[in-house]
Amino acid sequence: MAASKPQKVSVLVPVYNERETVSIIIEKLDKLKLVNEIVVVDDGSTDGTFSVLTKIKSKKLKLFQQPKNAGKTAAIRRAAKEATGDVIVIQDADLEYDPEELPSVLWPILSGRADVVYGSRFLVKKAARVLYYYHYMANKFLTHFSNILTNLNMTDIETCYKAFRAPFLKNMELASKGFGMEVEITASIAQMPIRIYEVPISYYGRTYEEGKKIGMRDGIQALWYIVYYNLIYFRTAAGRKYVKNVRDELDI
Repeated sequence: MAASKPQKVSVLVPVYNERETVSIIIEKLDKLKLVNEIVVVDDGSTDGTFSVLTKIKSKKLKLFQQPKNAGKTAAIRRAAKEATGDVIVIQDADLEYDPEELPSVLWPILSGRADVVYGSRFLVKKAARVLYYYHYMANKFLTHFSNILTNLNMTDIETCYKAFRAPFLKNMELASKGFGMEVEITASIAQMPIRIYEVPISYYGRTYEEGKKIGMRDGIQALWYIVYYNLIYFRTAAGRKYVKNVRDELDI
């Protein structure tokens, strides 16, 4: 499954009420030569974010707006549908993840060594802001529980930075919510005989006062999704269809 070159890279950016940071993120992405397309989906923002987005001048930008807030998973599903790249990577619209590190995340795929790459916050490259211990433990627990069922030795399934050869993401149902999207993606790729890599990334986390939106309910929901997607979903017609579609498209 060697990579062909050159490969078009699409960055998916789900946005919800990030008026203060979204233009900075888009500017950073626009400067990256390896990025060919920036697919932004505004998920029904109410703080003027979409107005900010319409003023951004970038030939790489493809802008879409959801009629109402439907969650990050729905925004990613829409963005993946609109993306035209051979390689797809997810970028949040806040400043917790620095786009300048995307070349490191994308390199294993672009060099033909990987099919999917996760940027791990627990393999620290440069810096990681010291924040909530309970969030750290929740992330570690969810990753460990997921690893037991997938038999993958991941260190950070809840990371934003995930890069894919396009068919792996574009064929996903992406029906989960909250933390569930990360679980759904991880369980899905675990069904494939593919090359999965992790690379270390920096993490510039936010406090709740600075706009962090994740809560305890997301973590509890993720536990259910880990059980559902690893033990139930791939026995359903939709799950079997996903595996077949990707295998047929990539001849694996």
